[in-house]
Order: sequence, then C-alpha cells, then structure tokens
Amino acid sequence: MIVLRRTETHPVAAYTQARPDPIETMWTALANVGDAALTLPIAVACAIWLKLSGRGMAMRWLLILAAGMALVGVTKIMYAGCGIEISAIRFRVISGHTMLSTAVWTVVIALLFRSAGSSARAGVMLGLLVGVLTAIARVSDEAHTVTEVVAGWMLGAAVAIAFVRLFMRSGIALFRPRIAACGLLLVASVAYGRHAPIQDMIDDYSPGVCTWLFPGAAAHGD
Repeated sequence: MIVLRRTETHPVAAYTQARPDPIETMWTALANVGDAALTLPIAVACAIWLKLSGRGMAMRWLLILAAGMALVGVTKIMYAGCGIEISAIRFRVISGHTMLSTAVWTVVIALLFRSAGSSARAGVMLGLLVGVLTAIARVSDEAHTVTEVVAGWMLGAAVAIAFVRLFMRSGIALFRPRIAACGLLLVASVAYGRHAPIQDMIDDYSPGVCTWLFPGAAAHGD
C-alpha cells in the first residue's frame, strides 16, 4: 500500500530562501556601471556634446579612450589566446569594467560639474570614486584580482585626467548643459543593465589572433 503524505513549506522560510542577497545585488549593480554596453554609449553621447561645444575635443576624447581600451584589449587577447599572465602578482588582464567606469564616468561627471559652475576637480574626484566602487564590485564577484582592478583603475584615471586637463586648457563653453544632462540620463536609462558580448568575442577570436602572431606556438585553450 502506497501512502501519500502532504508536505508543507512555511511561507516565511520559502520567501527568505527566494529573496536575493542585498549585498550581492549591490555589487552586481555597481559592476554593471562599468559594462561596455553602458559606458560606450555614454562616451559617444559625451563626444556628441563636445562636438556641439567646440571643434577637436570630441575626437581627442574618443582617441584617448580608444587608446585605453586598446591596452585592455591587448592583455585580454594575450591571456585568452596565448595564455600569457604574470602569476606571481596574480595578473592576467586589465579589468575593462574598472577602466571604462573610471574613465567615462570621471569625464562625464567632471564636465557636468564644470557646466553647472562647480569645480571640475570635484567632479573628477567623484568619478574616480565611482571607479573604485566598480573595482571593488569586480573583485567581490571574483571576476578579477586586486592587481587587475588596480591596473584598470589607474589606466582609467590616466585617460580621464589627461582629457579633463586638455578640456580645461581649451576654455570651451559647453553647449546647452541642461539638454546634455537630460540626454546623458536618457542614454544611461536605456543602456543600464545590458551586457556587451565583447568578452565572448575575445574568447572566440583570440586563439586565432595568437596563432597568426606566433605561428610556432600552440594557441592557449580552456
């Protein structure tokens, strides 16, 4: 004889198990601030604002940012495709999230502060803090080591400070700050939470790149 017994789950216990960890949710939210799917559209919107404000600054901004991204990309390709790392200091790649978050948000906040009549330096400090929080988030979710996020933060800071100094020396008056701020907010609202497939592309194509660069060496595989 088969006896069926009804089991009940306490509703409060079930709710507690299903509820996400608030600390983990916070770190995920901060990590998303540095995703390329958000920071690159913000960087382009900032470039458009600069283009409307004065000649030359938009291109300088994009070139300096592209140089920083290229350095990140080189380390990612060398690790994903060739297996090159510095194990002694636990360094594989420069953290792209940290670099982009530090560079883009520092420049955007500095420009917004400047256009509002406040100090661009205060905006730079706030932007650098956003980069620090993103770095902590990437270490917290075990995506990067401390060495990797420090490298990303330093590179992003160098990119941002280099551009902000160029901008301040130019003396350009920013075009329609309120409209620009609304536009940046709109872009951020649409892009936040999305994820760019850049890492997947690097993983897919890096072995071929390394085989082409180093024909005599075997490509690194997972």
